[in-house]
Amino acid sequence: MPLPDREAILRFVAEAGTSVGRREIARAFGLHGDERIALKALLREMEEEGLLAAGPGRSFHRAGGLPRVTVLKVVAAESGRVTAVPEKWEGAGAAPRVAVDSRRVRLTPGDRVLARIAEERDGFRASPIKRLQRGETEVLGIARSINGQLRLVPVDRRLRQDFALSADAPLRVGELLLAEVRGSGARAVAHVTERLGDPFADRSLSLIEIHAKGLPHVFSAEAEAEAEAAARLPLGPREDWRHLPFLTIDPADARDHDDAVQAEPLAGGGHLLRVAIADVGFFVRPGTALDREAFARGNSVYFPDRVVPMLPEALSAGACSLKAGADKAVLACTLHLTSEGVIRRFSFHRALVRIAANLAYEAAQAEIDSGAGAMHPLLSPLWAAWRALDAARRRRAPLELDLPETRVILDEAGHVADVRLRERLDAHRVIEEMMIAANVAAARQLERRKAPVMYRDHEPPSRDKLLALRDYLETFGIPLALGQVVTPALFNRVLARARGHDDARAIAEQVLRSQTQAYYGPANTGHFGLALGSYAHFTSPIRRYADLLVHRSLVSALGLGEGGLPEGAGRRFAAIGDHISMTERRAMEAERDTLARYIAAHLHRRAGATVTVRVTGVQKFGLFATVDGLGGDGLLPVSALGPERFWFDEAARALESETSGTRYRVGQRLEVTIASADPATGAVLFALPGIEAAPRRERRSPPPPRHARFRRDRPRKT
Repeated sequence: MPLPDREAILRFVAEAGTSVGRREIARAFGLHGDERIALKALLREMEEEGLLAAGPGRSFHRAGGLPRVTVLKVVAAESGRVTAVPEKWEGAGAAPRVAVDSRRVRLTPGDRVLARIAEERDGFRASPIKRLQRGETEVLGIARSINGQLRLVPVDRRLRQDFALSADAPLRVGELLLAEVRGSGARAVAHVTERLGDPFADRSLSLIEIHAKGLPHVFSAEAEAEAEAAARLPLGPREDWRHLPFLTIDPADARDHDDAVQAEPLAGGGHLLRVAIADVGFFVRPGTALDREAFARGNSVYFPDRVVPMLPEALSAGACSLKAGADKAVLACTLHLTSEGVIRRFSFHRALVRIAANLAYEAAQAEIDSGAGAMHPLLSPLWAAWRALDAARRRRAPLELDLPETRVILDEAGHVADVRLRERLDAHRVIEEMMIAANVAAARQLERRKAPVMYRDHEPPSRDKLLALRDYLETFGIPLALGQVVTPALFNRVLARARGHDDARAIAEQVLRSQTQAYYGPANTGHFGLALGSYAHFTSPIRRYADLLVHRSLVSALGLGEGGLPEGAGRRFAAIGDHISMTERRAMEAERDTLARYIAAHLHRRAGATVTVRVTGVQKFGLFATVDGLGGDGLLPVSALGPERFWFDEAARALESETSGTRYRVGQRLEVTIASADPATGAVLFALPGIEAAPRRERRSPPPPRHARFRRDRPRKT
């Protein structure tokens, strides 16, 4: 019989329901003798191409996927949502995260479960078959003295159990430890595997998150050597653009520079915009150890005190970083814009550039505002091109969410000197719009060439989220008319109505929460938030693997030389998209949680001080609140509201006294004191000044009838 093709084998493996061996595949297709030898070679090729992944016992399953039945280890269980990872994972990169249906089986972190796996559009889902004996679980925690015994208290607040400690050497109270927990329940013991020192010390707060999230942060010797060798490569044949005055405009504390811009007016009207991006694909070739480690990371992760880079420093901060005054290799996009900001045509080039200057956003803005300065003649045409792009943006009407970003400022010792909100400047918008234009051009160019595209997809909100948002907005008297077609303009009208409202920021945050999460994949669903039909990430290949793939595809499609996409690599884009979407979510969680720890460290030194907070969430157990000007989130427990009894009005998201009618709601501002702040976990507790915490009550009396209540705000609200 003829040897089956790759598609036939992939269909058979997908339909088998579990990992299958070479014999099963040969038997299914009726192969014998030399045909089986040829099949063995074909399966090896498919594994090397990333179409198949090897499983236990020389079996195979689809690459990037999971066997239909496998053992999972629970890594998180919170608010009814259980997440697990496969106990054994031999695929490339980090193991995929699996959502577990826990309605029939109660699961906690560390549990092992045999489960049936189903792959859905938004990832893997598992139905438990049976719980297995609990194995070893790695836990990051702090040694605490509890009732005279030294115990490990996890830094992950979702793990609500502390553990007895076992170590080869004496331990100190307050020491940060990595341990394997063996056993379960009261007999669980944490065996120390690594001592990480003082959690309050310089760099420890981000180190906690690196371990907690399992971020790959140490490059192999092979990858480091490849990076050093790649950094010394001759830059090859390129267009010479060194006469063009490119500028990079980045945060003042930027660790790398991967994009530069230059603009000039066109004689007949309009603008010529050039966006030059570090040619990372020239230095990082497919199939190398360097490429494998970049894929495993998926992206760089940025902390206040360090960066965990996708690429070794020899490239990320060296050869690939567009530093001023040196010859640099770029993959550049030239865009011809009309005076209305419409992209009339575009082209891509491999070029050699010499950056005129590396500017901070603040410095660029200052020169534009003053109308003078050494760089003003170069900045002025950039601002003119941006105004055209901004006009096109306004016509397109993307989602206009402009929530402030919190910035942690460290002193020379690495301690928190200040926490403040980043100022939003036109300089930020200039670069954002130019990067969006280049990203759109990259996607369109690949579509024209019918080449593989790793799209950045963002789908419209689900109906359920829209209905929940409508109910929320009704409490503020803001209507949300849900028609047949939902567009970003619908949300922009809500944001416009909320402008100037005391709860404007809370409303904007709720609009943000109603949106779906963007992801990477080869199927184009458009970008809802940007109101774009085709969108791909092209402009940050130093820190995002998706951009590197787009670079490679452009190089191959346009015949621009070495470092292109290998033949057939596009068939792996679905699995790669799943992986890099997961690494992006992991990085965002790590950055968010580390920021919370740094803010908690800042508030720890201000314990007892009075601060103004805004209520961001209400539950029956208390109020979640954010410190004005800091963004630090904390909890004001219901027990700290005083001796009154409060009932939870779920529809209005409010707590109301059963006697006085005192009411606490989302968006309200309060004066509170900082009761405690734990940098190791990021947990912050607030209290009301002069209010003694109420004793814990075993039962609550039912609330009085609605007509018997009256409302009265406390005079301490601001």
